[in-house]
Amino acid sequence: MVFRLFTVALTGAVALAACGAATVPITPAPIATCRPGQPCWPSADDWQRFAATLHGTLEAPRSPFEACRVDGTAPPSGGAAGRVHAPAVDTHSAACAAALRDARNPYALQDLAGGTESAGWFDAWTATPSTYAVVARDADDVAAGVRFARAHNLRLVIKGTGHDYLGRSSAPDSLLIWTHAMREIAVNDAFVGAGCTAPGVPAVSVGAGTRWLEAYQEVTGKHGRYVQGGGCTSVGAAGGFLQGGGFGSWSKKYGIAAAGLLEAEVVTADGERVIANACQHADLFWALRGGGGGTFGVVTRVTLMTHPLPRTFGSLSGVITAKSDAAFRALLAQFTAFYPTALNNEHWGEQVAVRGDNTLRIAMTFEDLTGAEAESVWQPLRAWVERQPALYTIQLAALALPATQMWSFAFFQQYAKDAIVVDDRPGQPPGHFWWAGDAAQVSAYWYAYTSRWLPLAGFADLAPALFEASRHWSVELHFNKGQAGASEDALRRGRETAIHPAVFGAAALAIIAAAGEGLPGVAGHEPDRAEAAHAKAEVEAAMQIVRAATPGSGSYVNETDYFEPDWQRSFWGDNYPRLLAIKRTYDPRGVFTCHHCVGSELAGK
Repeated sequence: MVFRLFTVALTGAVALAACGAATVPITPAPIATCRPGQPCWPSADDWQRFAATLHGTLEAPRSPFEACRVDGTAPPSGGAAGRVHAPAVDTHSAACAAALRDARNPYALQDLAGGTESAGWFDAWTATPSTYAVVARDADDVAAGVRFARAHNLRLVIKGTGHDYLGRSSAPDSLLIWTHAMREIAVNDAFVGAGCTAPGVPAVSVGAGTRWLEAYQEVTGKHGRYVQGGGCTSVGAAGGFLQGGGFGSWSKKYGIAAAGLLEAEVVTADGERVIANACQHADLFWALRGGGGGTFGVVTRVTLMTHPLPRTFGSLSGVITAKSDAAFRALLAQFTAFYPTALNNEHWGEQVAVRGDNTLRIAMTFEDLTGAEAESVWQPLRAWVERQPALYTIQLAALALPATQMWSFAFFQQYAKDAIVVDDRPGQPPGHFWWAGDAAQVSAYWYAYTSRWLPLAGFADLAPALFEASRHWSVELHFNKGQAGASEDALRRGRETAIHPAVFGAAALAIIAAAGEGLPGVAGHEPDRAEAAHAKAEVEAAMQIVRAATPGSGSYVNETDYFEPDWQRSFWGDNYPRLLAIKRTYDPRGVFTCHHCVGSELAGK
C-alpha cells in the first residue's frame, strides 16, 4: 500500500511536468520552397528513383483522423497536386471510433508518420501530414532525404516522436524525415568520443527515435545507473527535447539533459554525416546542446553520460488552502521566502501550482532522501500553516521508493496500476506505459502556452505578482527547470551549453498554459474557439504580470509561446549571435528552418 501511494503521488508530480519540447522539429518553410503542383515539384519517376535508394521506405502519410474528417478531405498526400479527395465519411464508424481511441495513446500516434502529440494551437497551427515521408532505418536514409530535399528545394520536416507544442513536427507540402524506427540502445562503461583521448566514462548511446521510457528501462532497469532525461515516458531522447536543453524531475542534481550530451552523429545540410563532440566539430556540438532542434542538422544518434543511482526517488505532494485572499497573499509570501532556504538545492524538483482558488498545489519530487527526511524539510512551512487553523488547511505527504524501480513496469503493475496507462494494442511490446497524469496532453489542442524564468535573486519579492497573475490563470512553478541551487557539477557542465544563461540563476520556470480537447476537422470534436479565445486572453494577462516582475529574463525554447516577442533574446540571450554564426556556417542555404529557430528570421533572404 505504501508503494502504491508513493507511485500515485510521484507519477502525478512527474506527469505535471510538461512533456513537450521533446520533439524533433519541422519547418515553417523558407520562402520559395517548391510545393506540390508546381513545375519544380519532383515527378513520380523522381520519387520512385529516390525511394529505391533507401534502406527504409517512402510513404505518403495520412492524418490519424482521416476516417473522421468532416468533409472527407484528406490532408496532403502523394500525387501531382498533393491532395486526395475522398467521399464523406461516417464519423460514428468503427474506423473513426478506433482513431479517436488511439488519439489518447501517445505510442499509437507515434507509430503513424502523420501522427503528432498535439492536435494544434489556436490561431497558430494545425497538425497536417507531410506529402511524403522517409521512413528512415539508418543515418544513410536520413542523409539521402536531406540531399533529395536540398536538390529539389523542398520544405523539410524532421520528426522522431512528434512531441512538440509549436508545430515543428508537422507541415503541409513537405518531405518528412521520420526517425521513429531508429531506436537502438547501447550501454558503454568507458565511452571515449571520436578524436578524444580523455579517459572513458559510463554512457549510453541511443538512436534518434528512442523514447525516454526505453532509455530508462535499459540504463536503470538493466544496468543500475541513471541518465538525465525527461519526465514523460513517450518523449524522444535524441531530438528537440535534448537539443533545446531538456529538463527532468531531478535536473538540479544531474543537470540539464543537454549538459549530459557527450557526442552526436549528425547529418548536416549538405547531406554529410559528421560526429560532433568536444574534440571535433566543437562549434556544432555546442550549438546542439541548447540551440534548438531541427536547426543545425538531423541528429541520428546521441551518446549521453550516465550517473550512479541515488538511494531513492520520491515525491512530496498535497495542497495548502487559504480561506481568504489576504491569507493567500500571506501564504505566498511565506512560501517564496521558504523556498530559497529550504528547497533550492540538488535534492528537489518539479512544481508548485499557484491557483485562483487560493490553493498551493504541491507536486514535488526528490532524490536520495527518505520520506521522513523529505517531510522534515517542509516542517517549518507546515508548522507556520498549522498555527493558523482559522486561515489555512494543509494536506502533505512524502513517500519514496528504491531508485531501481522508478521505471519498472512490473513494479507499477503490482503496486500502482492506476498510476500508469498501458499500451494494450495487439502486438505491442510488453512494458510500454505512460503516466496517467499525462493523459490530458495527448492530442491536446493548445489555447495558449507561455513560460518565464524566475530569478532566485528577488524570488521572495514575487509573491504579489504571483497572486495577481493567479487571479487570471494558474501559474505553475517548475523548480527543476531552474538551475539556481543545482549541484556544482550540474552547473559547471550546464554553463558549457548554448541554453539561455538566465537558467543558471533561475529558481524556477513559470509556466502558464491552457488547452482543450479539440481535433480540427473532426465532426463533434472541433476546438471550441470561444473557449480558446477566452483562455488565451487570461493566460496572456497572467503572463504579462509575471513578465513585468522579471525584466530581462527569458523563456524556455521547448515550452514557450508560439508568439513569443523578441524570441532570439528570450530563448538564448547573449548566446544568440554565436548560434547564428554557427547556423550560417553549417546551413547557409537554410535547409533546416523551423518556427522561431536560430536563423529563421533570415529564411528567404
